[in-house]
Amino acid sequence: MFLQFIGVDPESGQTGSPTAWVDEEVGDIVLQSYIADEATRTECVEKNAPGHDKTIPAGETVIRIPAHMVPILREACDAAERAAAVR
Repeated sequence: MFLQFIGVDPESGQTGSPTAWVDEEVGDIVLQSYIADEATRTECVEKNAPGHDKTIPAGETVIRIPAHMVPILREACDAAERAAAVR
């Protein structure tokens, strides 16, 4: 795996920073961010995709990305598309 650093939340200081990377081998976006609070997790389960179990499966979680990181996520999406096109 080769992770390309894309960006970090510029408002979060030096620790606990939401961050985006792209796995250049497979084109996946890798995110570090805040664990969603219980109310958010519950609403995500209640508003899950039609036909899906109303649960958050083991090995998955809900994270919250600050809105001001949207430009960083767009850059990550572009980098992921480029990496996937190379495969």
